[in-house]
Amino acid sequence: MQLVALAAAPSHTSLRCAPVSASCQGAIAVKANTRTNVTLKTRSHRMVGLSFGPKLNVKGKGRRGFVVRAETDDNEEIISPPTKPRIIVITSGKGGVGKTTTTSNIGVSIARLGYRVGLIDADIGLRNLDLLLGLENRVLYTGMEVLEGECRLEQALIRDKRWRNLALLCISKNRQRYNVTRKNMEELTQMMEKLGFHFILIDCPAGIDIGFVNAIASAKEALVVTTPEITSIRDADRVAGLLEANGVYDVKLIVNRVRPDMIANNDMMSVKDVQEMLGIPLLGAIPEDQNVIISTNRGEPLVLRKKLTLSGIAYENAARRLVGKQDFLIDLNTPYKSLIQRVKEFVVGE
Repeated sequence: MQLVALAAAPSHTSLRCAPVSASCQGAIAVKANTRTNVTLKTRSHRMVGLSFGPKLNVKGKGRRGFVVRAETDDNEEIISPPTKPRIIVITSGKGGVGKTTTTSNIGVSIARLGYRVGLIDADIGLRNLDLLLGLENRVLYTGMEVLEGECRLEQALIRDKRWRNLALLCISKNRQRYNVTRKNMEELTQMMEKLGFHFILIDCPAGIDIGFVNAIASAKEALVVTTPEITSIRDADRVAGLLEANGVYDVKLIVNRVRPDMIANNDMMSVKDVQEMLGIPLLGAIPEDQNVIISTNRGEPLVLRKKLTLSGIAYENAARRLVGKQDFLIDLNTPYKSLIQRVKEFVVGE
């Protein structure tokens, strides 16, 4: 348990943290005799929400002191709220390529890095994002109720119990998909921007009809998910052209369900071949993994499993690259080996 003490003047002042056991760099603007909420990020990427109010200084000199307790032993730095969140739509054109799986895993991975993440399930008729996150029993209000004035946006947002800085918004329960317009999507994203999210990820429905047009209405960036199949690649190429026509120029590629054994036998196109055909910068390559079915049925994203698989590592890798952290693409041809396996291979000489 770390104790951080702050001293404030009677007026609105910018204060420096004076930690007892570790360094805490940054300034906090507070008002005396008021309660202030602060969000801290640790080096282990834990989000720590703090609240402090006035407390009489034990030395007494007529000044007010502020005491904060943080539930971590790591050094802490203050996360400044974003000036404007990054709104990213995850799309593909073809159905069944892993858009919802990619949205849930990348969203959770970014939240674990300490950012506030809002997920929007824009698939009106066939929403599944709540199932993959294990939040299906907590959907009481949706975006439709927010637009109709029946509830507030805060009531419709579902906070994940594992990561409180991750929230989900379902647009609709069982209403017709054409009830939501492009203007409605823009209103919802503008409302979410005011809540201080760093990232807003939109799970786009399959196809290029009105659902696709609504989902990309407010997006400034896009992730195109495809598989190494010629049908999926052609649809992804069509979607990339539509994104550019609608003013979304920052587009990145995720190649899902890659099978290195089939690539070695020339039975499947390589990730490099897919990227060259589409001409889109590569964000990540996700290998085929049977644990995806297991995690989906359990309502737990791959990146939250205690024993990470290669696909879970690939999703975390893609999330780190998305937020701007320098990270290399993993080698799908060389599977991860534990320390014991590497020592055994060194001794045996394999």
